[in-house]
Amino acid sequence: MNEHRRSRRKPAYLTIPVVNKMTGQTLGRIGNLSADGMLLVCEAPITQGALFQLGFELSNAQGNPHSIDIGVQEMWTENANVPGQYWAGFQFIDVSDRDLAAIESWLGENND
Repeated sequence: MNEHRRSRRKPAYLTIPVVNKMTGQTLGRIGNLSADGMLLVCEAPITQGALFQLGFELSNAQGNPHSIDIGVQEMWTENANVPGQYWAGFQFIDVSDRDLAAIESWLGENND
């Protein structure tokens, strides 16, 4: 996989599905997340440069969920190591202060 990261990313240790808010369909699951982007594992390639309004849920260390709604743009898509799966890198282009704070809090938690 090519390296396109600007910020430290944290792997998702649990399955976190990501939903396309416009269609209601699951677009993929989070592979890793940062304060300015994420890698999704998808079952179909993503159109180059596509814009999406996505939603997912992050739970804090106490298990309290926070629903995240975020605007993203696809930056790259590659075949994954598993046939029929793709890695797609997304840059955040619209995120509320509240949702960004929840993401940053999740990034700071230790999952060991």
